[in-house]
Amino acid sequence: MAGAAEKKGLTVVIVYSHTASPRLLYLLDFLSHYYGQPFILADDKEVFLKEEGTKINYSNNSLESAIQIVPTGLLFQKGIHPIEIHCFQHQADFIAFFKTDDTFGFDLFAAIFYLLTRYEEYLPHQKDEYGRYAHQNSLAFKNDFLRIPLINVWLEYFRKLIAPITPNPKPQTPNFSFLPTYDIDMAWSYREKGFVRNMGGLAKSIVNGQWAMAQARITVLRGKEKDPFDCYDWLEELHSRHSLQPVYFFHAGKRQNAYDKSISVTNKAVRDLICITSKSATIGLHPSWHSGDERAAIGEEKESIEAIIQQPVTASRQHYIRFTLPQTFRHLLAAGITDDYSMGYGSINGFRASIASPFYWYDLERGEKTALLLHPFCFMDANSYYEQKDTPQQAFTELEHYYNEVKKVNGRLITVWHNSILGTDATFQGWREIYERFIAHISQSKA
Repeated sequence: MAGAAEKKGLTVVIVYSHTASPRLLYLLDFLSHYYGQPFILADDKEVFLKEEGTKINYSNNSLESAIQIVPTGLLFQKGIHPIEIHCFQHQADFIAFFKTDDTFGFDLFAAIFYLLTRYEEYLPHQKDEYGRYAHQNSLAFKNDFLRIPLINVWLEYFRKLIAPITPNPKPQTPNFSFLPTYDIDMAWSYREKGFVRNMGGLAKSIVNGQWAMAQARITVLRGKEKDPFDCYDWLEELHSRHSLQPVYFFHAGKRQNAYDKSISVTNKAVRDLICITSKSATIGLHPSWHSGDERAAIGEEKESIEAIIQQPVTASRQHYIRFTLPQTFRHLLAAGITDDYSMGYGSINGFRASIASPFYWYDLERGEKTALLLHPFCFMDANSYYEQKDTPQQAFTELEHYYNEVKKVNGRLITVWHNSILGTDATFQGWREIYERFIAHISQSKA
């Protein structure tokens, strides 16, 4: 059973269970990717007992020479049912649930599965003002672990537990990494908006007595100053200085509405911006609000970006973080998206899936692992500014918190920023500076 993998120099972890359920197989596949070594299922007890190496007994019966995790049943169920969950403080000083009477203390496999699959989001729940899953519903928010990558914490504990009984090489430790990402909802504040939109905006500023804004618009349109949302050269220099490989998500919606206000990608300046940006960064799609109501729009918007950069677009992040499970992710897969960066909240910062590592989406309704790789983020500038009402310094402190939490577990820190907030608009004074300060701090820590 384990021979082929061991011949390749990989240490195999063998897990015994009486049932090879799709949920358990998905969980073992996740662990294999996380630790960089195979987790193989054995559903024959006699074969399992004869195996040598690291062995995990995922059953109700005690077996010699194996660490036991008593299953609570979730991974052997079919369908989606309400689950009563009670969180408790584990002896290792972290929060856990699905408590069991064994040396490990809780059903680690089921708990990870519950959080990764966003099981609670398939159950009846209250939606927020934008029709999204409200973060107040979540187990993480209610039990005060939203700001912690709890799955990573559990897995680091598990790594230490199995290390003494694991032959060399030991379970791999991933390296901490940082990925800066940007949502370009509107490329410029005044530029390229056309006569009608600019005159309407100018009139509104005058009526509201916003003389400075009116003057700024006129100055930019006359070519005397750079547009306040134009931070692209500054970002390019920042990334180059700190050797960063960013991802930009461009809005390519074709309809204007209350939530989609982007400048059309048919505009030459927008096309040039996307093309230039693609030379030094990964380009992804920022599916419009409209695409959430009309499925075909995702493919059309994706093709628009692909035509500009002359290469496939396989990454996306939902505009307003608007998605519904499982429909949205199925639509993304059908459109050819393989990597999605929407796993976070658009209303509060934190770890929506309680993890700071990429993982494949499991379609809970269909009971199958998919090819869509999810890249969770934990900090978005718009959450800090609009929802949490933070000052720039408070946002910096929060960024430091997430950096420290993710670094402790060697995870991947993904942040979301908008060109509007990182520009020179006086409304966001101080935000650009704290972002640059944060990037410098990460770089200094690496040195």
